[in-house]
Amino acid sequence: MLLLIDAGNTRVKWACIDADSANDHLPFPPAWEAIASVTHQGFDQLLLSIRHYSVVRCVMSNVAGDAVKQELAQLLSISFPDLQIQSFNSQAQCAGVRNHYLHPGKLGSDRFASMIAAHTQFPNKNLIVATCGTATTIDALTADGDFLGGMILPGLQLMANSLAKNTAQLPHIEQHAQLSNLFATDTDQAIASGCVHAQIGAIHCAVKNLEQHTGAPVQLVISGGAAVYLVPHLKLIEDLQWRHSENLVLTGLWIASHLTQASIPS
Repeated sequence: MLLLIDAGNTRVKWACIDADSANDHLPFPPAWEAIASVTHQGFDQLLLSIRHYSVVRCVMSNVAGDAVKQELAQLLSISFPDLQIQSFNSQAQCAGVRNHYLHPGKLGSDRFASMIAAHTQFPNKNLIVATCGTATTIDALTADGDFLGGMILPGLQLMANSLAKNTAQLPHIEQHAQLSNLFATDTDQAIASGCVHAQIGAIHCAVKNLEQHTGAPVQLVISGGAAVYLVPHLKLIEDLQWRHSENLVLTGLWIASHLTQASIPS
Protein backbone atom coordinates (compact mmCIF):
# COMPACT_ATOMS: atom_id res chain seq x y z
CA MET A 1 0.00 0.00 0.00
CA LEU A 2 1.20 3.50 -0.84
CA LEU A 3 0.59 6.26 1.74
CA LEU A 4 0.44 9.81 0.38
CA ILE A 5 0.59 12.81 2.71
CA ASP A 6 -0.15 16.45 1.93
CA ALA A 7 0.99 18.38 5.00
CA GLY A 8 -0.46 21.87 4.74
CA ASN A 9 -0.42 24.89 7.00
CA THR A 10 -3.71 24.03 8.72
CA ARG A 11 -4.50 20.39 7.99
CA VAL A 12 -2.78 17.22 6.88
CA LYS A 13 -4.54 15.33 4.11
CA TRP A 14 -3.67 11.71 3.48
CA ALA A 15 -4.65 8.84 1.25
CA CYS A 16 -3.88 5.16 0.91
CA ILE A 17 -3.88 3.54 -2.51
CA ASP A 18 -2.69 0.28 -4.05
CA ALA A 19 1.00 0.82 -4.74
CA ASP A 20 0.64 -0.86 -8.15
CA SER A 21 -2.60 0.88 -9.17
CA ALA A 22 -1.19 3.31 -11.73
CA ASN A 23 -0.48 2.51 -15.34
CA ASP A 24 -0.14 4.36 -18.63
CA HIS A 25 -3.84 5.27 -18.57
CA LEU A 26 -4.34 6.94 -15.21
CA PRO A 27 -7.94 6.86 -13.97
CA PHE A 28 -9.51 10.01 -12.57
CA PRO A 29 -10.32 10.19 -9.81
CA PRO A 30 -7.81 7.70 -8.38
CA ALA A 31 -9.24 4.63 -6.68
CA TRP A 32 -8.31 5.56 -3.11
CA GLU A 33 -8.48 2.80 -0.53
CA ALA A 34 -8.96 5.49 2.12
CA ILE A 35 -8.71 9.27 2.19
CA ALA A 36 -9.21 11.84 4.95
CA SER A 37 -7.62 14.80 6.70
CA VAL A 38 -6.68 15.73 10.25
CA THR A 39 -5.63 18.89 12.05
CA HIS A 40 -2.09 19.32 13.29
CA GLN A 41 -3.41 18.22 16.68
CA GLY A 42 -4.99 15.06 15.25
CA PHE A 43 -2.03 13.00 14.08
CA ASP A 44 -2.95 10.16 16.44
CA GLN A 45 -6.20 9.78 14.49
CA LEU A 46 -4.21 9.45 11.27
CA LEU A 47 -2.21 6.62 12.81
CA LEU A 48 -5.35 4.86 14.02
CA SER A 49 -6.89 5.12 10.56
CA ILE A 50 -4.00 3.54 8.65
CA ARG A 51 -2.42 1.09 11.08
CA HIS A 52 -4.34 -1.90 9.66
CA TYR A 53 -3.01 -1.24 6.13
CA SER A 54 0.18 -2.82 4.85
CA VAL A 55 1.99 0.40 4.02
CA VAL A 56 5.20 -0.22 2.10
CA ARG A 57 5.86 3.29 0.78
CA CYS A 58 5.11 6.84 1.86
CA VAL A 59 5.47 10.02 -0.20
CA MET A 60 4.98 13.35 1.52
CA SER A 61 4.55 16.92 0.34
CA ASN A 62 5.20 19.18 3.32
CA VAL A 63 4.81 22.96 3.45
CA ALA A 64 4.12 23.01 7.20
CA GLY A 65 7.73 22.96 8.40
CA ASP A 66 10.27 20.49 9.73
CA ALA A 67 8.56 20.04 13.11
CA VAL A 68 5.41 18.69 11.47
CA LYS A 69 7.43 16.38 9.24
CA GLN A 70 9.40 15.02 12.18
CA GLU A 71 6.29 14.46 14.29
CA LEU A 72 4.61 12.57 11.46
CA ALA A 73 7.72 10.47 10.88
CA GLN A 74 7.93 9.54 14.55
CA LEU A 75 4.28 8.53 14.71
CA LEU A 76 4.46 6.48 11.51
CA SER A 77 7.52 4.63 12.81
CA ILE A 78 5.37 3.23 15.64
CA SER A 79 3.22 1.12 13.30
CA PHE A 80 5.65 0.91 10.37
CA PRO A 81 9.18 0.82 11.81
CA ASP A 82 10.82 0.06 8.45
CA LEU A 83 8.90 2.68 6.49
CA GLN A 84 10.98 5.25 4.61
CA ILE A 85 9.24 8.57 4.04
CA GLN A 86 10.11 10.04 0.66
CA SER A 87 9.95 13.81 0.41
CA PHE A 88 8.35 15.20 -2.72
CA ASN A 89 10.01 18.49 -3.63
CA SER A 90 9.60 20.81 -6.57
CA GLN A 91 12.14 20.36 -9.32
CA ALA A 92 12.86 21.66 -12.80
CA GLN A 93 10.71 19.03 -14.53
CA CYS A 94 8.40 16.20 -13.52
CA ALA A 95 5.53 14.30 -15.17
CA GLY A 96 5.37 16.65 -18.16
CA VAL A 97 5.42 19.88 -16.13
CA ARG A 98 8.40 22.19 -16.63
CA ASN A 99 8.98 24.51 -13.71
CA HIS A 100 10.13 28.00 -14.76
CA TYR A 101 10.30 29.42 -11.23
CA LEU A 102 13.45 31.53 -10.78
CA HIS A 103 14.62 28.91 -8.27
CA PRO A 104 12.57 25.77 -9.11
CA GLY A 105 13.16 24.09 -5.75
CA LYS A 106 11.61 27.03 -3.90
CA LEU A 107 8.18 26.51 -5.48
CA GLY A 108 5.82 25.04 -2.89
CA SER A 109 5.71 21.27 -3.35
CA ASP A 110 1.92 21.33 -3.00
CA ARG A 111 1.60 23.77 -5.91
CA PHE A 112 3.90 21.64 -8.08
CA ALA A 113 1.96 18.47 -7.25
CA SER A 114 -1.35 20.21 -8.04
CA MET A 115 -0.08 21.27 -11.46
CA ILE A 116 1.13 17.73 -12.22
CA ALA A 117 -2.36 16.42 -11.43
CA ALA A 118 -4.14 19.11 -13.45
CA HIS A 119 -1.82 18.73 -16.46
CA THR A 120 -2.38 14.96 -16.46
CA GLN A 121 -6.13 15.24 -15.99
CA PHE A 122 -6.56 17.97 -18.64
CA PRO A 123 -3.84 17.28 -21.25
CA ASN A 124 -3.15 19.70 -24.06
CA LYS A 125 -5.03 22.54 -22.36
CA ASN A 126 -3.87 25.88 -21.06
CA LEU A 127 -4.68 25.86 -17.36
CA ILE A 128 -5.14 28.14 -14.42
CA VAL A 129 -4.82 25.98 -11.30
CA ALA A 130 -6.41 27.63 -8.27
CA THR A 131 -6.00 25.90 -4.92
CA CYS A 132 -8.05 27.53 -2.18
CA GLY A 133 -7.09 26.77 1.41
CA THR A 134 -5.39 28.73 4.19
CA ALA A 135 -3.84 30.61 1.29
CA THR A 136 -5.11 30.76 -2.27
CA THR A 137 -2.57 29.95 -4.97
CA ILE A 138 -3.28 30.70 -8.62
CA ASP A 139 -0.85 29.18 -11.11
CA ALA A 140 -0.55 29.41 -14.90
CA LEU A 141 0.32 26.31 -16.92
CA THR A 142 0.48 26.11 -20.71
CA ALA A 143 -0.85 23.24 -22.78
CA ASP A 144 2.76 22.16 -23.35
CA GLY A 145 3.35 21.87 -19.61
CA ASP A 146 5.25 25.10 -19.00
CA PHE A 147 4.57 26.61 -15.57
CA LEU A 148 4.76 30.35 -16.18
CA GLY A 149 4.35 31.55 -12.60
CA GLY A 150 1.53 32.37 -10.24
CA MET A 151 -0.04 34.39 -7.46
CA ILE A 152 -0.47 33.79 -3.74
CA LEU A 153 -3.10 35.62 -1.73
CA PRO A 154 -4.69 35.10 1.68
CA GLY A 155 -7.37 32.43 1.74
CA LEU A 156 -11.02 33.28 2.37
CA GLN A 157 -11.04 32.94 6.16
CA LEU A 158 -7.57 34.44 6.57
CA MET A 159 -8.66 37.43 4.51
CA ALA A 160 -11.79 37.88 6.63
CA ASN A 161 -9.84 37.51 9.87
CA SER A 162 -7.33 40.13 8.79
CA LEU A 163 -10.06 42.58 7.84
CA ALA A 164 -11.97 42.11 11.07
CA LYS A 165 -9.17 41.65 13.63
CA ASN A 166 -9.50 45.17 15.07
CA THR A 167 -13.28 45.04 15.37
CA ALA A 168 -15.85 42.94 17.14
CA GLN A 169 -16.86 41.47 13.77
CA LEU A 170 -15.31 38.10 12.96
CA PRO A 171 -17.55 36.44 10.38
CA HIS A 172 -17.34 32.75 9.64
CA ILE A 173 -17.03 32.68 5.89
CA GLU A 174 -18.93 29.41 5.49
CA GLN A 175 -22.07 31.06 6.92
CA HIS A 176 -22.13 33.85 4.36
CA ALA A 177 -19.96 32.97 1.35
CA GLN A 178 -22.73 31.43 -0.77
CA LEU A 179 -25.04 34.41 -0.54
CA SER A 180 -25.78 35.75 -4.00
CA ASN A 181 -25.90 39.50 -3.27
CA LEU A 182 -22.73 41.33 -4.22
CA PHE A 183 -23.82 44.44 -2.30
CA ALA A 184 -24.59 43.24 1.21
CA THR A 185 -26.72 45.04 3.78
CA ASP A 186 -25.12 43.40 6.83
CA THR A 187 -21.52 43.83 8.01
CA ASP A 188 -20.68 40.13 8.22
CA GLN A 189 -22.16 39.54 4.79
CA ALA A 190 -20.34 42.57 3.38
CA ILE A 191 -17.00 41.22 4.64
CA ALA A 192 -17.77 37.80 3.18
CA SER A 193 -18.85 39.30 -0.14
CA GLY A 194 -15.68 41.37 -0.37
CA CYS A 195 -13.45 38.39 0.40
CA VAL A 196 -15.23 36.03 -1.99
CA HIS A 197 -15.24 38.48 -4.87
CA ALA A 198 -11.59 39.39 -4.27
CA GLN A 199 -10.79 35.70 -4.76
CA ILE A 200 -13.06 35.41 -7.81
CA GLY A 201 -11.58 38.59 -9.29
CA ALA A 202 -8.01 37.36 -8.92
CA ILE A 203 -8.85 33.98 -10.47
CA HIS A 204 -10.78 35.55 -13.36
CA CYS A 205 -7.95 38.03 -13.96
CA ALA A 206 -5.48 35.15 -14.19
CA VAL A 207 -7.66 33.30 -16.71
CA LYS A 208 -8.01 36.36 -18.94
CA ASN A 209 -4.30 37.15 -18.72
CA LEU A 210 -3.32 33.61 -19.75
CA GLU A 211 -5.84 33.74 -22.61
CA GLN A 212 -4.13 36.91 -23.84
CA HIS A 213 -0.69 35.37 -23.40
CA THR A 214 -1.47 32.15 -25.28
CA GLY A 215 -4.13 33.39 -27.69
CA ALA A 216 -6.14 30.26 -26.87
CA PRO A 217 -8.89 29.16 -24.47
CA VAL A 218 -7.99 28.50 -20.85
CA GLN A 219 -9.40 25.87 -18.51
CA LEU A 220 -9.72 26.81 -14.84
CA VAL A 221 -9.13 23.95 -12.40
CA ILE A 222 -10.14 24.81 -8.84
CA SER A 223 -9.44 22.74 -5.74
CA GLY A 224 -8.96 23.07 -1.99
CA GLY A 225 -11.20 23.22 1.05
CA ALA A 226 -12.56 26.69 0.31
CA ALA A 227 -13.31 25.98 -3.36
CA VAL A 228 -16.89 25.01 -2.53
CA TYR A 229 -17.60 28.60 -1.49
CA LEU A 230 -16.32 30.01 -4.79
CA VAL A 231 -17.92 27.55 -7.19
CA PRO A 232 -21.45 29.10 -7.03
CA HIS A 233 -19.95 32.43 -8.10
CA LEU A 234 -17.88 30.89 -10.90
CA LYS A 235 -21.12 29.58 -12.37
CA LEU A 236 -22.25 33.17 -12.94
CA ILE A 237 -19.28 34.08 -15.16
CA GLU A 238 -20.10 33.66 -18.83
CA ASP A 239 -17.61 31.94 -21.13
CA LEU A 240 -15.53 30.62 -18.23
CA GLN A 241 -14.43 27.00 -18.61
CA TRP A 242 -13.92 25.54 -15.16
CA ARG A 243 -13.82 22.26 -13.28
CA HIS A 244 -13.85 21.57 -9.55
CA SER A 245 -11.27 18.83 -9.04
CA GLU A 246 -10.75 17.51 -5.51
CA ASN A 247 -7.49 16.32 -3.93
CA LEU A 248 -5.16 17.69 -6.58
CA VAL A 249 -2.07 17.54 -4.35
CA LEU A 250 -2.59 13.88 -3.39
CA THR A 251 -3.33 13.00 -7.00
CA GLY A 252 -0.16 14.76 -8.15
CA LEU A 253 1.87 12.88 -5.55
CA TRP A 254 0.36 9.62 -6.76
CA ILE A 255 1.27 10.37 -10.38
CA ALA A 256 4.79 11.53 -9.54
CA SER A 257 5.43 8.59 -7.24
CA HIS A 258 4.94 6.19 -10.14
CA LEU A 259 6.62 8.18 -12.90
CA THR A 260 9.64 9.21 -10.85
CA GLN A 261 9.82 6.47 -8.21
CA ALA A 262 13.56 6.14 -8.40
CA SER A 263 14.28 9.87 -8.34
CA ILE A 264 12.25 11.11 -5.36
CA PRO A 265 14.85 11.83 -2.63
CA SER A 266 14.32 10.54 0.89
